[in-house]
Amino acid sequence: MSDHAVLLLVALLLDAVFGEPEFLWNRLPHPAVLMGRAVGWCDTQFNRDGGRRAKGVAVMLGLCLGAVALGAGLAALPGGAAIEVIGAAILLAQKSLAEHVGAVADGLRASLDEGRRAVSMIVGRDTAALDEGAVARAAVESAAENLSDGVVAPAFWFLVGGLPGIILYKIVNTADSMIGHRTERHEAFGWAAARLDDVLNWIPARITALLIALTHGSLSALRRAAAEGPLHRSVNAGWPEAAMASVLGLALSGPRSYGGAVTSDPVLNPEGRREATPGDIDAAVSALWRVWGGVFLTTVIFALS
Repeated sequence: MSDHAVLLLVALLLDAVFGEPEFLWNRLPHPAVLMGRAVGWCDTQFNRDGGRRAKGVAVMLGLCLGAVALGAGLAALPGGAAIEVIGAAILLAQKSLAEHVGAVADGLRASLDEGRRAVSMIVGRDTAALDEGAVARAAVESAAENLSDGVVAPAFWFLVGGLPGIILYKIVNTADSMIGHRTERHEAFGWAAARLDDVLNWIPARITALLIALTHGSLSALRRAAAEGPLHRSVNAGWPEAAMASVLGLALSGPRSYGGAVTSDPVLNPEGRREATPGDIDAAVSALWRVWGGVFLTTVIFALS
């Protein structure tokens, strides 16, 4: 694990500095795009007729085995350590997450329509009717959830399993985002993707909540996450969202509209302010970097152990 920790330190720095360079990904398909194409192809080819849950399980087994084999093969090539570092840096999303969340604050300062447009890029809910407070809350909620999915979880699984571990995590997370929905089409076929994503994110989501609390000197935020996180419709997303709500003094989550259907999600940190502002988004971006620092420091400890 200490060897992976050294490589992860370099990858974290590369991602923090360079993020997603447009000059590269305008010319080449991003690995996440390729993963999405693979999941989409499987959905088209196998999500039909009978036995959809069994087919979904088989698809996820194949994707996971393929991810591990690809990661192991790349790591075994000459210069494998450099390949692992570059691969991990590409699959981490710290800088891009901070930029996309920050863009919502910039958009809101320009106009409500610009804020709605920016937040629609990072959330799946209906955004056309959101007021300024709802747009800001959506950005903060996305920051908290994607901090776990895009930074802490990939770092955790790279630390545990190197390049095979992080590729495995990312293919499962991609599959969950595409087919892990409780819709008529994907309820059965995406069941395995959703459940496996829950398993792989269980520890990282709680680590994220812990890091949010520790980097803000607020153990009450961790208590809030433990008490209210399980109330969220996601077994994992509620933990970092509740912790973020606590340290920012906001009331997050609550009923939201997806495809015209309004959820009955409970409010997290209900004593907090409901009218979030662009300044709260700025504070959330600051929290993202504080937690990144916590991840980096933790990785240093593993590297030295």
